[in-house]
Amino acid sequence: MSALYLALAVFLLLNLAAGLWRVRHGPTAADRMLAAQLFGTTSAAILLLLAEALGLPALRDVALVLALLAVIAVIAFTASVKTATPDRDRRDD
Repeated sequence: MSALYLALAVFLLLNLAAGLWRVRHGPTAADRMLAAQLFGTTSAAILLLLAEALGLPALRDVALVLALLAVIAVIAFTASVKTATPDRDRRDD
């Protein structure tokens, strides 16, 4: 069963390579942020698979911290984009 977990971890690493391409060539900042979110969630999944395959329960804690950091990064990005764009609903007539 651990061979299956390791094979899935390798597959997820290949997905991260595709996400790295999107970060490099993404046309917008939102595309790059979504790729960064992919890094956070996929890395957490890889760590969870490795925790089961290798029998290291401490990796579960690291995966949890990584998932929380990914959420915080998205919140920070959303807040910065919201303050950087002008409010289109408000009109100064």
